[in-house]
Amino acid sequence: MAFLVPSLARLIWWKSLASAGWWRQVKVVAMINVVVLLLGLIVLGRDGAMWTYAGLVLASALTVWWTGLR
Repeated sequence: MAFLVPSLARLIWWKSLASAGWWRQVKVVAMINVVVLLLGLIVLGRDGAMWTYAGLVLASALTVWWTGLR
């Protein structure tokens, strides 16, 4: 997920994301995803919940937006 979202975003918004470092975005998305996974495990009590996966997608998209498109 950490590699996929920044890479796909660059296919769509390549001009806007030209100044944002791809590797930096990957590292930040990976760190945020670890936090979301841990929170999902703590709150829901198990891994693999759909709410956790939805949180991962939302957190990844918001992180790419925050680090490159705002």
